[in-house]
Amino acid sequence: MIEQIATSFVASAGFALLFNVPGRHLGYCGLVGMLGWMIYSSLLQLPADPILATLTAAFAVTVISQLLAKVCKTPIIVFSVSGIVPLVPGGIAFEAMRNVVENHYDMAVQRAFEAFTLSGAIAFGLVFSEVINQAIRRTRL
Repeated sequence: MIEQIATSFVASAGFALLFNVPGRHLGYCGLVGMLGWMIYSSLLQLPADPILATLTAAFAVTVISQLLAKVCKTPIIVFSVSGIVPLVPGGIAFEAMRNVVENHYDMAVQRAFEAFTLSGAIAFGLVFSEVINQAIRRTRL
């Protein structure tokens, strides 16, 4: 578990570095990704459905990104894009493509569907959190 947490931190911070995030925010970007991965892996150990775990982690990443954006006076996207990287189902998409190449189409369709649903859960989690944030802002006015 410690290896996964450290790897998710490095992956998120490294992705932020690739996208020229200012150096003072790299640690925060890594922290967001690490917290998102911790939530995801903790829910999977309960055991929870991977789609629900991904949705919850993406929602948490966006909420944490919104808080850090206010504190650091930086756009939310700086933290949310790099924080979501550990949740992206790249390995599953790779397995789907590998199965297509090996002519195992039944397995390829299953893995591709899983990758699409996890990607949709990420998108829904990001949007849902932003909608809630906007609703809270409007009620305060």
